[in-house]
Amino acid sequence: MRRALEIAVTGPDLPPADASAGPDGVVGDVPVGAVVYGPDGTELAVGRNERELTGDPTAHAEVLALRRAAARTGRWRLDDCTLVVTLEPCTMCAGALVLARISTVVFGAWEPKTGAAGSLWDVLRDRRLNHRPEVYAGVLETENAAVLRAFFR
Repeated sequence: MRRALEIAVTGPDLPPADASAGPDGVVGDVPVGAVVYGPDGTELAVGRNERELTGDPTAHAEVLALRRAAARTGRWRLDDCTLVVTLEPCTMCAGALVLARISTVVFGAWEPKTGAAGSLWDVLRDRRLNHRPEVYAGVLETENAAVLRAFFR
């Protein structure tokens, strides 16, 4: 989780969240970081929100990390992989995690407005879906929430 927090705050090779301006002139992406780890614990890919930076509404940290992990492994199925993210995934990201067959999802802060891993919905544990990852919630919750609160101040 500390690696995901590092990505959220500084980005892999991006300027800090408060220094980037997107195509529409909005400054800064919400500081969310995600890391995909392989079955052996090797870091496969990272992602940081880039919606403002790229003008892409799907450029959430989780989706970017999944895309990069799939490209690195050459497979869209990321079974036995773990995704660690600083904020509870939204419905889009939760759906992508299910479709990618991620085995384990670890997240930090809860997102009561859009969360889809237990807050508003629980897509990741929905028994009607063909895949349900193991979910660990609230890891370093205080630290993750503090980064988000500081951004929105």
